[in-house]
Amino acid sequence: MSNGVAEGVLMSPLDGYAAMPTRQRGAIGMMAALTLGLALLCTLIVVDSGRLYLEKRSLQRIADIAALEAAGRRGTCSDAATAAGFATQSATRNGFTPNTGGRTLTTLCGTLTVGLQSQRVFVADSTQALAIQVVAAHPVPRSIAAGIVALFEKTPSPANITISATAVAASAAPLAALTIRSAAVTVDSTRAAILNPLIGSLLGGTLNLSVANWQGLASTDLSLLSYLNRLKTDLNLTAVGYSEVLNTSVSVSQLIQSAINVLDPGATLNGTATIAGLQALKLAAGATTVLLGDLLSIQGSSDLAALNTNLRLLDLVQGIAQLANDKTGISTAAQINVGTLAQVTTRFQVVEPPQLSAIGDPSKIDPLNPKTGANRIYVRTAQMRALVSINLPVLGTITSLANTAGSVVGSLTPILNSALSLNIAGVLGSTTCALGLTSCMVTDVKFLTSGTSGPRIDLSLSLASADTYVTGFTCTSNTNKTLSVKTDAGLLSAKVGLINDGFPASTDPSAIAPLPLPVIDIGTQTCKKPLGLPGLGTCDARTPFGGGGIGLTFDTVSQSPLGSSTVVSTTFSSPNLPEINSAPYFLTSVAHTKPSTLLNGTVSSVKVNVYKPATSNVLGNVITGAAATLNSLTVALDAIVENTLTGLLTSVVDPLFESLGLNLGATDVGANLSCNIGQATLII
Repeated sequence: MSNGVAEGVLMSPLDGYAAMPTRQRGAIGMMAALTLGLALLCTLIVVDSGRLYLEKRSLQRIADIAALEAAGRRGTCSDAATAAGFATQSATRNGFTPNTGGRTLTTLCGTLTVGLQSQRVFVADSTQALAIQVVAAHPVPRSIAAGIVALFEKTPSPANITISATAVAASAAPLAALTIRSAAVTVDSTRAAILNPLIGSLLGGTLNLSVANWQGLASTDLSLLSYLNRLKTDLNLTAVGYSEVLNTSVSVSQLIQSAINVLDPGATLNGTATIAGLQALKLAAGATTVLLGDLLSIQGSSDLAALNTNLRLLDLVQGIAQLANDKTGISTAAQINVGTLAQVTTRFQVVEPPQLSAIGDPSKIDPLNPKTGANRIYVRTAQMRALVSINLPVLGTITSLANTAGSVVGSLTPILNSALSLNIAGVLGSTTCALGLTSCMVTDVKFLTSGTSGPRIDLSLSLASADTYVTGFTCTSNTNKTLSVKTDAGLLSAKVGLINDGFPASTDPSAIAPLPLPVIDIGTQTCKKPLGLPGLGTCDARTPFGGGGIGLTFDTVSQSPLGSSTVVSTTFSSPNLPEINSAPYFLTSVAHTKPSTLLNGTVSSVKVNVYKPATSNVLGNVITGAAATLNSLTVALDAIVENTLTGLLTSVVDPLFESLGLNLGATDVGANLSCNIGQATLII
């Protein structure tokens, strides 16, 4: 078989068909066409999707900006209904004109709630504008692919579709702050001499700060935000929020140390008056723990803007000291010497600590109950009670008073005999007594003393808190704003006399019952003196108050507190209404009533009475019928009380109240308000 025949026999007809070049080129062309068509389709889809995405993004931008502007300008949906107008103005400026070409813009006011999946959900409520929702929509051509499909439908779909974008924004809340200025701006030597025993005893230790130390505390401001941040670090609470810090029990010494750490982070200012004063205060502080949140009330304390304010260091120190005393519930004593006139011992107790500063959103205040309702912005001074014991060594050394008392007691003999069933012969007595023929009861007049320091007069003072709270605000713009507050004046209840328990369990001032103040002890003794000559004869032991005693009572107006209970309304307005991060503005026209001016009439209206004896040093019931006889003694004692006690009230009680940061009438309150208009954030 030849080679040609052999090759013809071995080759298949199909192999020859497939191996033809023209057939191979056709298959490649078909695959290329399919690939190109697929690429064109993908390109079409990408371009079409990109077009719709860009349309959606552009619409979302318009909705976002409209919602931000409506919220930032504090739009509302009730009354004037300004929210929709603000949103429309914003959209128009950005090339989206509602109600043209099928464009729509819907604006709703409402609040936010948390949904089932812990997500924020907008709830429409036209009466509130805590959040504003804007929905923008307009028609755009359908996708090309959808258009091609529509060609084969019996009922073609519309050529356009409507896309929409939703945005929810909330304006930055306005922030208002009230701050109590509880101490004087300047501290002199007199005030420093009172502050040392006063603050030291409240802290549970002793203090000996100089005038420079106190003045350094009074002239130094402390950033609240820096202080809380430092406190978080010192307490190792960096993982928690500011609310937890405010409600954490902290020792008083640690609170003072954290203030030192803020003012002197490098520990290089130990020699300065302010730091040295704080270090001395820290040493005087005990182990009492307190809650800083009892002094500072901050709504939404996670908001840094609410914490960006300052406190005066001396106010903070006083507040911490008073808070420490409130926690212990112990009355503390301080000895104050006032020249050579008197020695004054003061015991005081904090019934309710002060609320130094309050920061919050004034729009959340309950308008029907701004004082005690939820979200109130409220500050107050401390509610305190004090017992001032004044020892007067001068009374027993006044010769004219002694002569007057002796004459008066002689004239009282018949009255005492009748009231006490005695047989007092008196100093002059009967003839038989004068000749020493028989033993007779005679009087022995003595001025009472409290040891070597003289008679003691107790003055109980109960001071209710003066409080101030926000009642309303306006924010026309960030520079045109007002803040309305009301102040309830602090009232004083006073009791004068001999007070053995100045701090009963009840904090009601009526629970304190002063006793008549014994001034003259009409003692009795039985004597037999021949011819009445001194040094001759004998006398039995003297019976204190055997013939009763002469005592003083004071008109303490026990049924009504001293001072005015009028509620004072005040409106702070720009430019005297600074931003939160600035120093507060304090009204310069606030009138303060000094306690001494109210007490002058109380202590001057002295009443002199003769009393039956109750015990060896306490007077009992009044012996009637002696008013006319006591007139000369009343006049003498009135003059002494007027000249002595009135001066002591001015030099002791007034500085004492000022050093405690307590006032009668309106208290010193500073105000801040940040409207935050134009500041808003997208929340959904």
